[in-house]
Amino acid sequence: MKREEELEFIKRGVEEIVPEEDLKNKLARARRENRPLRVKYGIDPTASDVHIGHLVPIRKMREMQDLGHTGVIIIGDFTAQIGDPTGRDTSRPPLTGEQVKKNAERYMEQLYTVLDRKKTEIRWQSEWFSDMTLIEVIKLLSKFTLAQFMCHETFRTRYEKGLPLAMHEIMYPVLQAYDSVAIEADIEFGATEQKFNILCGRDMQRYFDMEQQVAMLFPILTGTDGVNKMSKSLNNYIAVLDSPDDKYGKVMSIPDDLIMQYFQLATTVSNDELSEIKRELDSGKNPKYIKQRLARSIVSFFHGDQKAEEVENEFEKVFSQRDIPAEIPVYQCDSSSIWIVKLLTESKLCKSSGEARRMIKQKAVTVDNRKVEDENENVEVENELLVKVGKRRFLKVKKG
Repeated sequence: MKREEELEFIKRGVEEIVPEEDLKNKLARARRENRPLRVKYGIDPTASDVHIGHLVPIRKMREMQDLGHTGVIIIGDFTAQIGDPTGRDTSRPPLTGEQVKKNAERYMEQLYTVLDRKKTEIRWQSEWFSDMTLIEVIKLLSKFTLAQFMCHETFRTRYEKGLPLAMHEIMYPVLQAYDSVAIEADIEFGATEQKFNILCGRDMQRYFDMEQQVAMLFPILTGTDGVNKMSKSLNNYIAVLDSPDDKYGKVMSIPDDLIMQYFQLATTVSNDELSEIKRELDSGKNPKYIKQRLARSIVSFFHGDQKAEEVENEFEKVFSQRDIPAEIPVYQCDSSSIWIVKLLTESKLCKSSGEARRMIKQKAVTVDNRKVEDENENVEVENELLVKVGKRRFLKVKKG
């Protein structure tokens, strides 16, 4: 790949590069010296589930790995116990070390659906922070001023609103910045909302007389609701661990104006294909067919072409032909009645009682085509029942 083509390939899907000239110089030197660049991405495993929005920078890291560079994943076992305050109006409850470790292991298994294991370096913050003395921590803090940190939108907003702003939260960007020194990062990836923290990493490297890393900032993938950023708490996400059917159906539910964003940030289609897709949308082609192509691409990435084709055929059968799936899981009920929330969670139709309650409130749960409107309802089980959640989840309930 020519130098100009390589740069354009790397820039695709990136919102901002700070500074771009440094990136060009680093790439040129890496070629000249045959030395892979060290590309940093930090995760705070405050939860264990990964959705495709989390994978936006991870996909770019895989592309960098394919170009010969090294992906360095920082497990924030220290910062996760603080909680990144960015974009939050309240402090995040701290996690225990054991919770962080358990979440991190599950998190990485999902990232490896994208990353090349052989070109991925896993580093834990405890490697350098566990033995750091108080005087060394104070020296790190002395590199920055309070005025600098009060320019941070989150800190400033919380201060102006009179909301709690703990001292340990102000330390978060400092600790994340030192990670870049510890692993000698050439590039750091992060969402646009992480810009302040990543630029702190550049400053920290300068204080340690190191060459500064390049900040590569990525747009935040919009959730399936078409309004908010993708988030588990908002139930507008597509999880790595979702079934192929759920992934396909969720993609098909996104608003049409998100099609290009999802192709750009959640697939590996080429720039030429992107241009073709845009032309088709602009020409008035039915967005449904383009969205089907998007759904196939996402399902195929995680589950293979054959499964993507099977899921698409089943989707067409259920929704285009107004039919129900050929195969529906069966739940054996031991009693003549069961609390609807218990039924939804024990049968795995919903992942938690919280999700079950949300779906009922959204009037997305039916029993034999009757909408369930009361989350306290007990469902009578005499004969076989057909339970449906949303547009894609079906369940047969039989008395055991």
